[in-house]
Amino acid sequence: MTKDREGGPTPTGGIRLGSILGFEIRIDLSWFVIFFLVFWSLAVAVFPQQYPELSGRTHLLMGSAGTFLFFASLLAHELSHAVVSRAKGIPVAGITLFMFGGMAWATREPDRPNDEILIAGVGPAMSFALAGLFQALSVAATAYGLGDPVIGVTSYLGFINLALAIFNLVPGFPLDGGRVLRALVWKATGNKAKATRWAVGGGRAFGALLMILGGLQALAGAPVSGLWLVFIGWFLRNLAGASLQQQLLRDLLAGFVAADLMSPQPEVVSTRMPLDELVRAHFMRLRYGSYPCVDQGELVGMVTLEDVKRVPQEQWNRLQVADAMTPLAECAVVAPNTTVEQALQDMNRPKSGGRALVVDRGQLIGIVSASDVTRWIQRLRAVEGLVGRAS
Repeated sequence: MTKDREGGPTPTGGIRLGSILGFEIRIDLSWFVIFFLVFWSLAVAVFPQQYPELSGRTHLLMGSAGTFLFFASLLAHELSHAVVSRAKGIPVAGITLFMFGGMAWATREPDRPNDEILIAGVGPAMSFALAGLFQALSVAATAYGLGDPVIGVTSYLGFINLALAIFNLVPGFPLDGGRVLRALVWKATGNKAKATRWAVGGGRAFGALLMILGGLQALAGAPVSGLWLVFIGWFLRNLAGASLQQQLLRDLLAGFVAADLMSPQPEVVSTRMPLDELVRAHFMRLRYGSYPCVDQGELVGMVTLEDVKRVPQEQWNRLQVADAMTPLAECAVVAPNTTVEQALQDMNRPKSGGRALVVDRGQLIGIVSASDVTRWIQRLRAVEGLVGRAS
């Protein structure tokens, strides 16, 4: 199973493996659970049952090769999403492999339904292509007598990539098929919110179906595989519900701009201020977690508590704010009339610190943080409640 995380936080947890095609690759700690489950099932059950004449050592080697190439296939699936997203002007912060597949961390959603169809559809297309490739290799291995180990591994990879492609085409969020469904409904109706609700409904229904089938399978004498299906169904329903909550949040904030939410006239600090003074006089005494930085009155960046924590404490008395701050070019900077949805997407940039500086004609007039958004949502809901009671 795969899912594109759109508008979510930048991936920072897990273990960094490196980068491919400019995309940072990470593995979540939960990935090790499914890695060893797949390896164990292949090396101890699948391949020994299919090729009992081979040695246990060979089964272990086949299990290792099959497992690594399976996750390489998952990574190729996610890379296809990331490449097409980038081609459509949507930055991708990185890719994370986790227990149920992978996530391509797109920083925002597509602006057009046709773009979403391409971005979502390319993943299953890649899996179908890999299924064909491995099946062709299996046929070639048989024809040239390369041996049962090669035939067994390539046949398995052909089957599992085909299954992955078909599974991802199920028309329900958060699967790729659900995103395609949303794009088609969005294109037909012009209503993205309605399309999201349709796709989420499909995802929740599919998750419930998996849970029912898993329960029946467990009662029929296969508790491990049955409970696994129940767990996957529960996970899908939760992700679909989270997608719906994100859409409701976008609906709630529609029509508002950054100037409505921002904290006006934020306190600024000089780039020449020593870091120990910044900590003592600002972070320890005031409630703010970030400060815009100015040099001779000109806005040049922003410093957060996280920035300072990356500097060894013994150097705080020798270094200045300029040595720790994030330069303005890497900060999220929005205009007062920027929509809240766009501001939230900008706040998810890798080094934005979850905040956006509001600048009007070159002058800093405010800052938007996650707490500002939370307070504004609470006010909106309170006002809606008063209006509802009054009517």
